Amino acid sequence: MGRKLLGALGPLLVVAAGWLGVFAVPGFRPAEAVVGAAFPPVGAFLLGRRPGLLTARLLLAGGLVSAVYTFAHGPHAWSPQVGLLLLGPLAVTFPDGKPPSRPWGPLPAVMVVGPLALAAVAMTDPGAAAALPTVVGVVPFLGVGALVHRYRRGDADTRRQVAWFGYPLVIVASCAFFDDAPLATAVQSAAIAAMPVAVAVAVQRHRLHDIDLIVNRTLVYTVLTAVIGAVYFGIIAVAAGLGSWSGLVAALAAGALFHPVRQRLQEAADRLFKVERDPYRVAHRLNQSIQQASGPIEALESAATAIRQALQADGVAVEVLLSQGTVRRVCDGEPGERATPLIWHGRPVGRLLLKGDPPDPGLLDMLVRHLAEVAHAVRLTADLQRSRERILATREEERRRLRRDLHDGLGPTLASLAMTVDEARLRLTRDPAAVDPLLHRVRSQMTEAIGDVRDLVYGLRPPALEELGLEGALRSLADGPGPRVDVVVAGAVNGLPSATSVAAYRIAQEAVTNVRRHAHATTALIRLERQEELWLTVSDDGIGLPEQRRSGVGLASMRERAAEVGGDCAVTGRPGGGTEVVARLPLKAEEGAE
Repeated sequence: MGRKLLGALGPLLVVAAGWLGVFAVPGFRPAEAVVGAAFPPVGAFLLGRRPGLLTARLLLAGGLVSAVYTFAHGPHAWSPQVGLLLLGPLAVTFPDGKPPSRPWGPLPAVMVVGPLALAAVAMTDPGAAAALPTVVGVVPFLGVGALVHRYRRGDADTRRQVAWFGYPLVIVASCAFFDDAPLATAVQSAAIAAMPVAVAVAVQRHRLHDIDLIVNRTLVYTVLTAVIGAVYFGIIAVAAGLGSWSGLVAALAAGALFHPVRQRLQEAADRLFKVERDPYRVAHRLNQSIQQASGPIEALESAATAIRQALQADGVAVEVLLSQGTVRRVCDGEPGERATPLIWHGRPVGRLLLKGDPPDPGLLDMLVRHLAEVAHAVRLTADLQRSRERILATREEERRRLRRDLHDGLGPTLASLAMTVDEARLRLTRDPAAVDPLLHRVRSQMTEAIGDVRDLVYGLRPPALEELGLEGALRSLADGPGPRVDVVVAGAVNGLPSATSVAAYRIAQEAVTNVRRHAHATTALIRLERQEELWLTVSDDGIGLPEQRRSGVGLASMRERAAEVGGDCAVTGRPGGGTEVVARLPLKAEEGAE
């Protein structure tokens, strides 16, 4: 309750001083009245939110001192701007109530005690009173120096807090150079009134990004006002001979120059603050950064940096969902929790994580579309690398299998054949009757060797494809035991690339095997259709896919065989029950291999 009374006391004293006519006293400065009216309520508000905060106490104390001075202003009152002395220690201890570093530690006390002591002496000593305005004028500049020091050493949030307070403080300090000019006094009073509000916003850390826009617009319109004013009054001075027409000419010229000058100044200010608000230029810069990268990963990193700069975000992270279920993350700064999905042709390929204030939705949507293309390229690159590694591993595994089969199977068989033939040759002259059993053994071993060679050949390529073609091989596959399997072929399937034929047959073979083993189906259908691509569908009327399932070796094998020829394979449930396997296999230019 006491805090609220103190907060209301300052404005009440200022209103009472105006009612008593104090504002009309010669030499009165409005800055003290503004401080007395604006600072105490904000200081009381911050003390209610942050009890014990030194910044809030200084706001309240400085405002009350200024309010008392305003009410008691007269020949024997304190010298002007005594309340403004607290702006120095307020700037030094802003925003956490502590000096920015150890060397600044004693300064707040000196900045308060020194001028206040001089102000007390000034009540009786006119010489000291003459020196007080100089001392008071130096205090804000010391505060600005402390803010600059804190700004250079602080993080992003601290810099924005300093910018909120430093913005009106710089205006107040700059207006001091113009002494008692009416316009400077009015601008200084407005900046002083805005100062406690800026302090409250910075301390509460609410939408700190807006200070960048405020400073940007202030710079643009200040320079714009100066340029248009110079043009206006310059034309009036030059065209004074035109009489009443000079004002009209000046107004028309100023109006014609307003928009192009404002546009040029805005572009210059955006370059100064490293901000780009034109979405087309942002997209152009993003595309340039992507094209100059040496690879998809580098392009993703460049895009993350460009997006952080375009959105003025504290941090950006891009997560790409790779096909094998892993996530590739690229960060620029500390990522946040505000996630935006990356969609490429209706399919999610990742997400964008932002830290900071919400960006412009239109600009974010445009950047996300470009980023989704890069994320898809990263995903394709990872898939390609994984496919190369899998092909290499498969090739080496197949070579090892062939070596093992030749070394452990066919090799010993041929060696045994050679030894048996040698033995038969040696016994042929001494014991001809013993040769016949040896020849029978040779014949048996030769049959085993032929079987081993046949198995090796069948492992390299299904014999049914060589003998019957793809359609005949599928019909032969359908004739096996189990549920009835129908085969429907649409289009000419002769002359397909060998790799495509093998992939289609192996996928159909695996799918039919799953139907016979697990589906509990009564019928199944193999449909082969040739369009611009080869489509293979294997469906059944069985029990369908379980709710909780994981991809086994067979399902993974079908997907891998489709991926090896540049296609894809999906396994889904059928409406009404059953399972459906759909494989898309591209037809390359090298057709006619069969």
